[in-house]
Amino acid sequence: MLTPLDIQNKEFKKGLRGYKENEVDEFLDEIMVHYEKLFKENAELKDKMEKSHQQVEQYKNLEETLKNTLVVAQNTAEEVKTNAGKKAQLIIEEAEMQAKEIIHTAKKDVEHVRHEYEEVKRQMEIFKTRYKTLLQSQLEVLLETKEELQEG
Repeated sequence: MLTPLDIQNKEFKKGLRGYKENEVDEFLDEIMVHYEKLFKENAELKDKMEKSHQQVEQYKNLEETLKNTLVVAQNTAEEVKTNAGKKAQLIIEEAEMQAKEIIHTAKKDVEHVRHEYEEVKRQMEIFKTRYKTLLQSQLEVLLETKEELQEG
């Protein structure tokens, strides 16, 4: 993969009127290929981030459903408790344990998705930094070329 240092260290041979156009064109083509690759990677990262966001929303909905289910189970358990005493208490305890386990699992899944999201975010920042460095080094090359042309 082309690095900013490669771009910065690239030397073009001088022709009669400056740089050889073929070499400059070839180099610009190479830069475009790498830019397209980075652009595609960026789009893929955005897609992954959107999917992660959707998963987080699904887990939030699941958590809310589980909370509502737990409330319904508790209300039902209280009615059963009135009618059946000990049997109802055992049912409540079992339902609460299962609900806690499901909620715990859902929270772990949400945390995992959040971690993936942060990783995608971090990768995006790395991409932005690399792209900015690439553009800055290109600008420096262009400014140097301009100065050389003005001096010559």
